[in-house]
Amino acid sequence: MESPPPVEKPKILIVDDRPENLQILLEILKEDYAVIAATTGEKALTLATKDPHPDLILLDVMMPDLDGYGVCQRLKANPVTQAIPVIFVSAREEEIDETKGFELGAVDYITKPVSPPVVKARLKSHLTIQRLNQSLMATNQGLAEVTRYKDEFLANMTHELRTPLNTILGFSEALQEGIYGKLNDRQANALRTIDASSQHLLSLIGDILDLSKIVAGKLELQQTPTAIAELCRASLLFVQHQAQQKNIQLSCCPPEGLELALLDERRIKQALINLLSNAVKFTPENGTVSLTVTVETPSASDPASHSPRILFQVWDSGIGISTADQEYLFHPFVQINPVLNRQQTGTGLGLALVKKIAELHQGDVWVDSELGQGSCFSMALPLRFPDRNASPTLLSASNVIPFPSSCPLPVSQSPLVLLAEGNPETRQTLSTYLSARRYRVITADNEPAAIALTEIKHPDIILLDTQILGDDAETMVAKLRANPLLAPTPLVVMMAGKIPDPPFSCADSGPTHYLAKPFRLKELTYIIDQLVNPLAVVN
Repeated sequence: MESPPPVEKPKILIVDDRPENLQILLEILKEDYAVIAATTGEKALTLATKDPHPDLILLDVMMPDLDGYGVCQRLKANPVTQAIPVIFVSAREEEIDETKGFELGAVDYITKPVSPPVVKARLKSHLTIQRLNQSLMATNQGLAEVTRYKDEFLANMTHELRTPLNTILGFSEALQEGIYGKLNDRQANALRTIDASSQHLLSLIGDILDLSKIVAGKLELQQTPTAIAELCRASLLFVQHQAQQKNIQLSCCPPEGLELALLDERRIKQALINLLSNAVKFTPENGTVSLTVTVETPSASDPASHSPRILFQVWDSGIGISTADQEYLFHPFVQINPVLNRQQTGTGLGLALVKKIAELHQGDVWVDSELGQGSCFSMALPLRFPDRNASPTLLSASNVIPFPSSCPLPVSQSPLVLLAEGNPETRQTLSTYLSARRYRVITADNEPAAIALTEIKHPDIILLDTQILGDDAETMVAKLRANPLLAPTPLVVMMAGKIPDPPFSCADSGPTHYLAKPFRLKELTYIIDQLVNPLAVVN
């Protein structure tokens, strides 16, 4: 039977300008440690950088030329040696500055004449701490690697799921509009179910990715001057169809006198939609759901109670929530009533996301509810006013709901659209829909083909999918805009991921719009008319 390999002794570097002191420490340590010695600070620095590095350094304070403080400072400044624990050794009668030593990074002091049990105990203790730190660092590195793989997986899966969803939603919308022929009632109902289920799946994908980013600390707010009334209107419109199916009355009461506030408009709308969707979901037929917005100011009796806040509240006449269940509401993946949740769709992410978004704004969210008496979800955020001199925030086209219909034009006058789209299914969906809407469409599946067609055909607008541009979409968009033949042409950049904020910079070029996939086909046609033929848009 083979004997196990010998355990390697920890390596200790002892530094002292007096050989007799080195000899004493060597006799104390040689049985348990592999000891190397240096009589000057410079030699100690050289030995510390050689592989294998010392596991710990015993360093004399008072030495000629370069003293222990200078050696320690240089050790801690060097990435190769900065993690090695340093214990200072000094005579009792010497004047030393312990505070300075600890500030430089030393972990302990030992006084001369040294006591063998004390030296061994101190070394054993700090080496144990060092091993634990190294183990913790390795664990943290492993966790960071796992987190990176998780983030990459989520990003890739989001893209892979959004691409087929874009096709499903596109064909569904085109079929409902009769692009492929008239539908009977059963077919129309089936398509509405497909559309609603696809939209729900899309929202779940977005919630999972957003919550993952918030937990990882990678989601940053983009706070801009936000029109509060428009924010409320857009949020209510999102759940209007859901409410109509249950004959639920929706209402809104925006704040008087407050037009703009500094918020991340997209994130707050996301939070409000989650709250409103939940309210509609758990409110019986013929019930009511309302959104109110008020401004809270400090009370006269307690002016230090809080700063001015904007308070969003979603009220419903629904089933209510028991006091025992309320504490679990904002935990991710928690669904408090399994019976009800078997009847409703959801992952339990919505309210957790609302809480995280509120906290990112330095705000809070809470609920007031009783079983059978309805609920009120409140989200309070610090009220910040935009800079009066700041440029006005343009509302994105996705907020302009419902989208106005376009006036049909003669084919000879209709805009020529260059569709540069890498995915064949998406290219077919968009091309068929735009052609049915009497646009003239030419297609390309790569960047060189798009540039060549632009130079030959001179399209009125370019629809550009960033997938065909490779990894650095921003550089490629700038390159397209730098081309004199492409620069004046309106450009709609279609992206499978998050729209950059601020968007790609393309100074001195034609108008550029951004669309996050998947999007509504009506939204696309509305944007085309805005950019190419504003007179065709019915206000």
